[in-house]
Amino acid sequence: MPLQIGDPPVMRKSGEFALFALGFRPFFLAAGVSALALLGLWLVLWQGVVPAGGYFTLVEWHAHEMLFGYTAAVIAGFLLTAVKNWTGMAVPTGRLLAGIAGVWLLGRLLVLIPGVPGWLAAAVDLAFIPLVGWSLWRPLWYGRNKVNRMFLLIFAGMTLANFLMHLDVAGVARGLWPRGAYLMVDMVLLVLLLVAGRVVPFFTEKAVPGARSIVRPWVEKATFVSLVVAAAAELVLPHGPVSGVVLLVAALIQGIRLAGWYNHGIWRAPILWVLHVGYAWLVLGLALRGLAGFDLLPSAVALHAITVGGIGVLTLGMMARVALGHTGRNINDTGPLLPIAFVLLNIGALLRVFGPLFAAEQFNLWINIAGGLWMLAFAAFVFVYTPILIRPRVDGRPG
Repeated sequence: MPLQIGDPPVMRKSGEFALFALGFRPFFLAAGVSALALLGLWLVLWQGVVPAGGYFTLVEWHAHEMLFGYTAAVIAGFLLTAVKNWTGMAVPTGRLLAGIAGVWLLGRLLVLIPGVPGWLAAAVDLAFIPLVGWSLWRPLWYGRNKVNRMFLLIFAGMTLANFLMHLDVAGVARGLWPRGAYLMVDMVLLVLLLVAGRVVPFFTEKAVPGARSIVRPWVEKATFVSLVVAAAAELVLPHGPVSGVVLLVAALIQGIRLAGWYNHGIWRAPILWVLHVGYAWLVLGLALRGLAGFDLLPSAVALHAITVGGIGVLTLGMMARVALGHTGRNINDTGPLLPIAFVLLNIGALLRVFGPLFAAEQFNLWINIAGGLWMLAFAAFVFVYTPILIRPRVDGRPG
């Protein structure tokens, strides 16, 4: 019988296929492949090499799929793995996990294929995040750490964000998809801030001898209060001075938070510095979004600092670190390609954010170069991690 929620763990033979042994496996692989494929398709559609079609317009599809395709897969993979460690309770495996991954994949295909009924594409796409929430609600709700219940509220916020985008496409209410996109960005930020607060200081202290992270209770509380207020302001009064002030405050708080975790020893471990640099991109992105609220720079520039720089770099680092740890491998053994991938992705983020600011007439050039560097980074991840994700743990343990 395949593993399901509540099934006892089993030991696996070394040659066995293990893609659905634990949540990080299928979803990190799906995230890596989709990051590569979505950007490649976006570039050919953007240049007009292939005619655009399907459920969304071109820009809507790009925004939606990078958030509800790539990013949602990373979050699902992480939580479907980490919740087991946090609570000691069972999470989906085997056929149930494969079914959840199948819904994610079907959602990606239906919004892309011309002629698919809009209601069907919307229904399948909208089902994924609630399905992940349903599969995790018991350990999140009944686990000892009540803070984990916040993830259920975040799942609800993500579903609302997706619903707003689909309402716009359906013609029920125009102008909602940008609000849905920004709401999803803020829900993703909440997840990343929650997760990073747990793992980045821990990873730093574990990897750097003598490192001691400073965790300030007022900063931890202000982190989430400020971002929730900013998300509400952006939803009601998008890109205005009210949200601008709150976002600048949030950026300052995150800068203080990150400074408390920093130790110069992180630069000796690529798997560690990529997490700190990714978090620094989040700080910068929040600050740029705050400035955009006062019309000091385009909101799209600030958005890509968060998405390409913050979400892209941080999630790539998290997937690399988590996959090594949960397959029984040496967490510092990234090999030669992954550090190069981390550098390429950061260069791509710099070009995508600052290139249009300083040379707007070369906008297409910046898009193409940044997109190409993103693809190279994730091609390296897929190449290195596909065998790791589909094969059993090297230490013979389940998962």
